[in-house]
Amino acid sequence: MASLYTKTKLYIEANSKTFDDTKVKVQDDMVDGVSSPYISIWNYDGLAKPTDEQLASYETAANAAETNAGIDATRQTQYLSWQQQMEMIYKDQKNGTTTFKDHCDKVRSDNPKD
Repeated sequence: MASLYTKTKLYIEANSKTFDDTKVKVQDDMVDGVSSPYISIWNYDGLAKPTDEQLASYETAANAAETNAGIDATRQTQYLSWQQQMEMIYKDQKNGTTTFKDHCDKVRSDNPKD
């Protein structure tokens, strides 16, 4: 199940607004270990605070966005440091090889997005 934060962000962006975490706050006052997140601050001019039904309509898109964010984080660590990438690029140009491209292709194939 996607987070309220992600669904709220998608709702804002789908309505031609830029997400700004100073204008909206998602809060969760856990009671007896039960999570019940809600929008505690909403300061978007010209855009009404979304209803539960409106937010629910973003469930699928929010699940995909959260999954892809996890994949992006994994890819980022596997791509190696920028120094290591530059070294691969330099050696590829010097030696006529494709080590960098092959490395990037492998990271992508090992961590595919939908």
